[in-house]
Amino acid sequence: MSDAKIDRRELLPQLFENPDDYLFVSGLAGAAKDTSALTDDGDNLYTMAGTMGAAVPMGLGVALNAPDRKVVVVTGDGELLMGIGSLVTVASMAPANLSIVCIDNAQHGETGGQSGHTGKSTDLETMAKGAGIAATMTITDPGRIKGGVEFLASGTGPRFLNVRVTDGAPSAYKRNMDPAACRHRFRNAFLGNG
Repeated sequence: MSDAKIDRRELLPQLFENPDDYLFVSGLAGAAKDTSALTDDGDNLYTMAGTMGAAVPMGLGVALNAPDRKVVVVTGDGELLMGIGSLVTVASMAPANLSIVCIDNAQHGETGGQSGHTGKSTDLETMAKGAGIAATMTITDPGRIKGGVEFLASGTGPRFLNVRVTDGAPSAYKRNMDPAACRHRFRNAFLGNG
């Protein structure tokens, strides 16, 4: 991806200076590692495992059931494309408190780094707009991350931010892989008991 200049490991801490202010749902693999590093695998994070394409629908459900909380889905381009139809449902339900951040490295990092569709002709921001999400943005340069922060904080959602990143490795964070424990702690954070 010739236009991408953002290191994914530096992205989320700049976008979310106060991660405790959010409920996060992350997609698989790299997105889960990056979001776990951001929150120190905190109670306010639910990471997906073995459910490719489910982060956006899960985040939508959380946003609809916690309208007074700020909900962020952090996903990757391959995972988002697996469940691309979920953007239509997000647009139709239009939760004001939902933001979707796609970490777009234009490759399938977990299966060997094969070139992905967004490295060719697929444009995820255009797809989000076509689904009906009115607030969309793509950034490719570190100098525009501050604009991404302002975009995520402005107005009502749903918001879709596509961040085209270099093909480097995700954060090297070892997250808790016990789904029952993760579900329990996220439930407590969701309910405000954390």
